[in-house]
Amino acid sequence: QAVNADAFVEFRTLGKGGFGEVCACQRRATGKMYANKRLNKKRLKKRKGYEAALVEKRILARVHSRFIVSLACAFQTKTDLCLVMTIMNGGDLRYHIYNVDEENPGFAEPRTVFYTAQILLGLEHLHQHRIVYR
Repeated sequence: QAVNADAFVEFRTLGKGGFGEVCACQRRATGKMYANKRLNKKRLKKRKGYEAALVEKRILARVHSRFIVSLACAFQTKTDLCLVMTIMNGGDLRYHIYNVDEENPGFAEPRTVFYTAQILLGLEHLHQHRIVYR
């Protein structure tokens, strides 16, 4: 079924990158939350990033792991390419390292082992699908 920007309500910005930004969004029909990575077409063209964007889309579509975001759908607007992905609640790892306890940055060993195990399981999933990316 064809999807466009009208199918989603956008909320706050979750992060920014060289080609665009990632915003939290909600599917109007279901109420389910996603992350919408909007890649600006002009920036992609100027920095020759179209091929990288298509590779990222193909990889996200193939990945189905609890430890890696996956592609729910993709569409384009007049100005942006949009990759709508599963959302991972809780923030990124850098936030947890530096901002959760500003007086004692970092993690205790058990928490470090827990996060390391999740990262390794994600990498193992990619390896099983013969994906090497970034």
